[in-house]
Order: sequence, then C-alpha cells, then structure tokens
Amino acid sequence: MNGYHFKPGYVRLHRSGVLKRRGEVLWEILKDCRLCPRECGVNRLEGEKGFCKAGSKLRVASFQAHFGEERPLVGIGGSGTIFLSHCNLGCVFCQNWDLSHQGSGRDCEIEDLASMMLQLQEEGCQNINVVTPTHYSPHVLLALDLAASQGLRLPLVYNTCGWERPDILELLDGVVDIYLADFKYTDPDMARAYSAEAKSYPLVTMSALLEMNRQVGVARSERNGVIYRGLMIRHLVMPGEVSGSMDAMRWIAGSLPADTYVNIMLQYRPAYRAHLYPEIDRPVSRDEYTRVVEEARCFGLTNLDVDI
Repeated sequence: MNGYHFKPGYVRLHRSGVLKRRGEVLWEILKDCRLCPRECGVNRLEGEKGFCKAGSKLRVASFQAHFGEERPLVGIGGSGTIFLSHCNLGCVFCQNWDLSHQGSGRDCEIEDLASMMLQLQEEGCQNINVVTPTHYSPHVLLALDLAASQGLRLPLVYNTCGWERPDILELLDGVVDIYLADFKYTDPDMARAYSAEAKSYPLVTMSALLEMNRQVGVARSERNGVIYRGLMIRHLVMPGEVSGSMDAMRWIAGSLPADTYVNIMLQYRPAYRAHLYPEIDRPVSRDEYTRVVEEARCFGLTNLDVDI
C-alpha cells in the first residue's frame, strides 16, 4: 500500500451508491434502535431516547485538528477529530463525562457533519476521526457519502469504546479505514460495576475486534510514519487489575496477529464518579503499568505503543 496515494474504501462505495444505501439501512434501525449491544428498542425517529440519551438529531461537541492522538494518526496536520455527544457505555470514570453523560454540544444536520469533514481536510488533517460514533453510525455514513461527493478523500477513523455489535460492524465493512477501538475489560463483573451493567462487554468486544481485524487487518505505519488502514487497539490500565490487563494482553496475543497495534495506556486518573469507588479512586502506579507491558511482550506482542 502506498500511503501517500491512499484511496479510502468509502470512495468506491459512494460511487456505486452502496455507501448511501448502508446509511439508510442504519437509519431505519433508529425506529427500533439496536445500534449497540444495549438494544434499547426505542424509536429515536419519534423522539424516544434509550440509554445513551441520543435522539434522531446528531449532536456534536467539537471538531478540530487534534495532536493528542497516537502519533501514527497525527502525522503533520493532526487527526481531524469530531467529538460526538452522548455514549452508549456510560463509564463511571469517564474523563469526558460532560460530553458522554451530559451530552454537551450542539445539534447538527447531516450537511453540517459533512461540512466539518471537508473543513478538516482543507485544514490539512491526516484523517477524519469520529469519536464515540456507535449511536450515530447512520449519521456518519450519510454525511460521509455527502462529503465524498464533494471531494473528501481522507481515511476514516472509527474511534470506539469497542463494545460494538458485529452485525452492525458488517455494514461498515469497506467504509472504515482505521478502527481505533478500546478493549476496556476482560471480566464481565468489572464491566457491570463500572460501565452501567454492560456485563456483555468482554465477549461482545472480543467478537467485535475479530470482525474489525477481518475488515481492515493489521495497522502498519507507512514510510512517513502514518497509518492509513488497520486495527489499532487501546487498553487503559486501571488500578488493581480492574481492566484485566494481563488477560487482555493474553487474549490479543492468542486471537490476533502478533504485530497487532496495541496502545497500553497509562492515562487513567479518577474522574467523574470514580471517587464513589475507592478501589479506582487513585492513579495507576508505574509498577502496575510496567508489569502489563512486560507481560504483553512475554506473550509475544511486537507492535506496542507504550509509555516507558
């Protein structure tokens, strides 16, 4: 793959009309919303709201060239991030709780989202990075189709909590160029306790990661240091093995290619309602983090992004 002349898969799907049709299929699901594993079944088109509190109207918190993402996504011009409001997971320790839990932002039309994408391309961003897109996947595809008709050619980054229905992901096959997916927990009891009863998180996310890898393969940097396609996994190390880090590394090593891109993150800090849970009301120690990195290497993972 020549990254300097990379052509996103969605361009072909746009030209064939498939991209718009898939967006319309996802839009129909809003009538009985089952876009995420919670499967609330509410009619968002009629104003009903499920767990995520999102209606039919797209809500955007901000969009900008972002230089705090993984280096292979930032490049020279930054990652063109579009922060979407609301969230289907609801973690008690979320650092962006004002967006995810409170839904801060402004209502936008599909045309507005397409304009944001094109503006980020004009500003020289490396990619279009939609953050927390699961509950807005119909809007993203329809806006992408519109933007593609006006010359959008940047890779699409699907920046997700990882808790995705594989059958919904199938509709994104050929649309998404880079999956940037969290792998938060390996223990369903931990997911239930800290992410609003999402006890299916480990098994569903494992299935989702396998589907993402099937679609886009391993993320590898081109000669310019930039990634244009592939699966990138983020794992946030939490206090006291809440996130099941050792098991997460073991599963990735046993289920995905050894050179799968894995960002082992040291960024955890108590936020939002973490103070109500003494076991996670502290930062991760350097020793806790280092042990995870060492185990990941022992398991044979070779493409680690680490803070050591």
